[in-house]
Amino acid sequence: MKWTTGLLAGMGLMLTACAQEPGHGDNPNARAFVNYMVEKYDFDREELNELMREAKRKDSILKAIKRPAEKAKPWYEYRKIFLTPQSIAGGVDFWDKNAKTLAEAEKKYGVPAEMIVAIIGIETRYGGNMGGYRVLDALATLAFNYPRRSAFFTKELENFLLLTRDQGLDPTALKGSYAGAMGFGQFMPSSYRAYAVDFNGDGNADIWTDTEDAIGSVANYFVQHGWKPGQPVTVLANARPNADMTIVNDSLDTNWTVGQLAEKGFPTTAQVEPDMRANVFSLETEQGKQYWIGLNNFSTITRYNRSRLYAMAAYDLAQEIVKARGGRS
Repeated sequence: MKWTTGLLAGMGLMLTACAQEPGHGDNPNARAFVNYMVEKYDFDREELNELMREAKRKDSILKAIKRPAEKAKPWYEYRKIFLTPQSIAGGVDFWDKNAKTLAEAEKKYGVPAEMIVAIIGIETRYGGNMGGYRVLDALATLAFNYPRRSAFFTKELENFLLLTRDQGLDPTALKGSYAGAMGFGQFMPSSYRAYAVDFNGDGNADIWTDTEDAIGSVANYFVQHGWKPGQPVTVLANARPNADMTIVNDSLDTNWTVGQLAEKGFPTTAQVEPDMRANVFSLETEQGKQYWIGLNNFSTITRYNRSRLYAMAAYDLAQEIVKARGGRS
């Protein structure tokens, strides 16, 4: 089996390099995981035991998972991280190099090319930084040493091993983020298995090295999470003095309609249908608070990363890239 051959070869290279870092061979949660994978999916017990011994616990990952930067920053500081001259120019360059594929993805899925480009730009600087941790180490560390989210990361480790077996990949060789996200679009293993597509038809969905598959996969992810082609993303609201502030930032989901939000003191500054599903959120600018109406497609962006700041940064970067390209298709 190719998975087995690659696995054993990779392990041989790691024995000395990672000897100083503890593995998970003696971890009771890892042992239970091996039993589960053997019984449910017929993995080889000896191979998985060896893999758990070589899956290293990384304290740097445990530190990183506890300090997401966006929670501490106001919008006007957060925005500057992602909207830079370099990120805009990089988006223009990525779009120019992949214009045909982006046009095809937009036609098939209805997701604007600029939105796909912006997501890839924010996630990996257009493929320039896909992460420096071995995915195996990241997922094992969080599955077996981070009780608060152990169930989630154990499931992701399960999906990762199934993915590598199905695709004949070496599970010890693949790298990603400290949370185990992978490829141009930083898909978690479960998302990779569910939403990655073979967009160029070469028989394999590869979001690590194949920009065509990566572009199609990001677009497919958006559609599968509710993107509605041709609809707006967000519009500025003009909050009245008597506006109901209790509903601001109440949910990332669209629990209201545009008409209901207007009745509660948040009329839009642009023409949108009153029956559109929506929410209202605030952003801290250097001049004070702004209020925005988040529509269905804004909510869809937050399914990629559950953060209003992230979604707004992706939307703004997309618009800036369009401007920088001068409207070229």
